[in-house]
Amino acid sequence: MKDAARLLVYLLATVLVGALLAPCLFWGAQSVVAHGFLTFLARYDFETFFHRALLFAAVILLWPLVRSLEVRSPNELQLSRNAHRWRDVFAGFILSATPLLCCGAILLASPIFSLRGAINWPAVAKVAAASAVVPIIEETFFRGLVLGILLKTGRRYMSILVTSALYSIVHFLKAPDRTSADVTWTSGFNSIAHAFVQFSDPLLVAAGFTTLFLIGWILADARLQTRSLWLPIGLHAGWILTSGVFNKIARHDLIVLPWLGKNLLVGIVPLGVACLTWLIMRGWLKYVDARNT
Repeated sequence: MKDAARLLVYLLATVLVGALLAPCLFWGAQSVVAHGFLTFLARYDFETFFHRALLFAAVILLWPLVRSLEVRSPNELQLSRNAHRWRDVFAGFILSATPLLCCGAILLASPIFSLRGAINWPAVAKVAAASAVVPIIEETFFRGLVLGILLKTGRRYMSILVTSALYSIVHFLKAPDRTSADVTWTSGFNSIAHAFVQFSDPLLVAAGFTTLFLIGWILADARLQTRSLWLPIGLHAGWILTSGVFNKIARHDLIVLPWLGKNLLVGIVPLGVACLTWLIMRGWLKYVDARNT
């Protein structure tokens, strides 16, 4: 329980430091733009800098957290060496990307989505880069560190629930654009206060938060079934790349909440697709275990 308390302090400290750091990043960017450098930064509002500040704070405070937890080896977090890591990464990618691709193809044949006239290839390249980097970072933190610490309590399902809830909240919370028109030292805290506004809309909660929660649970299950992060990294990469590229080549003509939102990871339909991926993943793991015995 002491480790769980340290984790809670870390999360609260990350939010506090991020909220204080965000105005500094915003003002620094505005100063650089005013001098004629990196003018593209002028396109981003305060909320973008607030999210980056939270990331910086999480990274800065991570080392003190690890030191305080005295984690000496991955075994203490119920992680083992995986001799089939590349197989698991590739399998995870296929297992998550294939059902989502099929869903996207069906939606393109419906009035809900249509192909864009021109494809923004630099944006597609950014999505590809994100799919290679983000899963490693997020899986190491959420399924590696956070879940590993909570598993020390001996409460397996409660640990998965808390980790999945935290994962979905972090991704679901977002203050409306232009929340802080005039940036002050308290603008970061203003963003935090407004970030919870989405929870007042039951359709958004059903469409977005629930799907993210299930995805977090699937990733945690993949981690526990294999005692490694490679399968969840592959699953995560497949979801990011497929949904991201689909958003760049297709546009939504209709939003039919809670069935389907602005992308392939929001709505009851994506929730069903994620369940299908989960079932296929479990079947594949049983097949692998049968072959190895």
